[in-house]
Amino acid sequence: MDGEPADHAIGRSRGGPSTKIHLARDGLGRPLSIVLTGGNVNDCTMFTRVLAGIRMPRPGRGRPWTRPRRVLADKGYSSKAIRQYLRRRGIAATIPERVDQQHNRRRRGPAGGPPTFDPTAYRRNVVERCFNRLKQYRAIATRYDKTAQSYRGMLDLATLLMWL
Repeated sequence: MDGEPADHAIGRSRGGPSTKIHLARDGLGRPLSIVLTGGNVNDCTMFTRVLAGIRMPRPGRGRPWTRPRRVLADKGYSSKAIRQYLRRRGIAATIPERVDQQHNRRRRGPAGGPPTFDPTAYRRNVVERCFNRLKQYRAIATRYDKTAQSYRGMLDLATLLMWL
């Protein structure tokens, strides 16, 4: 990161310095977990950190809920490692396969297994609408904040307003 401390979450991308927001949301489009990284970080590398950040208190007593029943993700999260991670934890996955993965599965024939994508359960636009609601706040859309902590504070404030 060119001497920049890692906690500022600024990385080089094609458009210049940028920050990427990795997000998990519930069925109503409200954010559950947010992870900030530099713009050059790949989505699939932050998948386990985003899922580890989910903490929903249970009504009454008991440990917080940390495991979703189903994960809906875009093609950026389509990898064998992510699918195995979800399978080990007993979480259903709705992730479309990339074209190269589809070709490899078909090439292997019956050993490749059936497609695992359920198009009826896939609603990517809910995630995009969540990002759009966050980016309505000018300070989030343009990242005026110098440090990742103050930017994260603004994201937390916007998230709280979405939950109200």
